[in-house]
Amino acid sequence: MKQAVCSADLTLLWPPIFTPRVRVPLFAEPCAAGFPSPAQDYVEKELDLNELCIRRRASTFFVRASGNSMQDLGLFDGDVMVVDRAEEAAHHDIVIAEVDGEFTVKRLQLQPCLALLPMNPAYPIIYPEELQLLGVVTWFFNSTRARRR
Repeated sequence: MKQAVCSADLTLLWPPIFTPRVRVPLFAEPCAAGFPSPAQDYVEKELDLNELCIRRRASTFFVRASGNSMQDLGLFDGDVMVVDRAEEAAHHDIVIAEVDGEFTVKRLQLQPCLALLPMNPAYPIIYPEELQLLGVVTWFFNSTRARRR
């Protein structure tokens, strides 16, 4: 049974603007998400977000998400996604897909049948007859302050 397409509007941020490398301190000790750990006062190295998030500069672009169909994944309205067009999509990857002339971000299901899965139970699963993938979402960024509102 084919469900209606319920896609979020996506704002394409293209071409990507690559600024000079900005290196930010990366602390050697991880930050505990459970119980606090003793603080360490040294920096392991500097972290460059270009090196961390972009494997293929020529095939990478940014997209701003709109809507809440992926909120259970932690992807919210207004978040910026890093998308790689050259990355081969695999089962359960988060992808940008074109369905019936509209773009949407969903989790790709390849088995037992092709489907685009929302990460919010309020949205239907999409069973596309044809599917054009724009790319694989490799990273996304959101503002924890925006979640406070």
